[in-house]
Amino acid sequence: MLVNGVNLLQVARENQFAVPAFNISDYAMMKGIFEVSEETNSPLIIAIHPDEQKHVGDSFLRSATDLALRSSVPVAIHWDHGASYEESLKAIQLGFTSMMIDKSLVSFDENVAITKRVVEAAHAVGLSVEAELGTIGKADDEAEAGTEFIVYTDPEDAVRFVQETGVDSLAVAIGTCHGLYPDWMKPEIKIDLLEQIEAKVSIPLVLHGGSGNPDEEIAKSVSRGIAKINISSDIKVAYHGKMREMLANDPKLREPNSIQPDCIKAMKAAAAHKIELFNADGKASLY
Repeated sequence: MLVNGVNLLQVARENQFAVPAFNISDYAMMKGIFEVSEETNSPLIIAIHPDEQKHVGDSFLRSATDLALRSSVPVAIHWDHGASYEESLKAIQLGFTSMMIDKSLVSFDENVAITKRVVEAAHAVGLSVEAELGTIGKADDEAEAGTEFIVYTDPEDAVRFVQETGVDSLAVAIGTCHGLYPDWMKPEIKIDLLEQIEAKVSIPLVLHGGSGNPDEEIAKSVSRGIAKINISSDIKVAYHGKMREMLANDPKLREPNSIQPDCIKAMKAAAAHKIELFNADGKASLY
């Protein structure tokens, strides 16, 4: 069942679970993520970053849409971290049902102006829009864009931002980083800040960059109002880590059917853990 983000996240917010948004960069990964979501009866967001879009190509979205239309669980296909109004128009043309405009690195007023423009275009054709306020950190060189130091979301700014843009969901900066944390960096989500934002903002809140945070922190953030969590590094590490292991053990392996099934199995195990942690298992029945 193909839906937009509003339909998914409002239900999640009302029922205290978070919809997993899995970043996908090839067809085998996507097929495995659909499988584990259906096996756990979990709603799903297929997230594709512009860099991932360049890798898989424009026609990849047709495969994602086809799987979503035939899926037993509700699925949104999400343009992740779009950088401009022009990119947002491309997401509309390609057939995404949800999009993110990320202007968190510019001034508040510029972020509002560009986000509002994207919202107007997306809402005209039935797409939902996520934006970001504050900045997510960047923990390693393979991660999505971020800043050296986190700029935490101000609750009062969040109220004004939502009112002025009409955005459907808001990614908040509460102490997470994109990528995998180095040993010296201690992840810490500011749950008190999340509670302050949730008390003032009436739309679903989103968490980016939670790969290195302890499960206890993630579960607590879900119970305090986070309705969507992006997962990229964790499933890619599981998938490609198993692939490295298999190729190291048998360098003669070359056929995808000999290599990928175990990689997909490892990725599905990592994804299933996240689905349970987010309290999303079984929640597809709510739609």
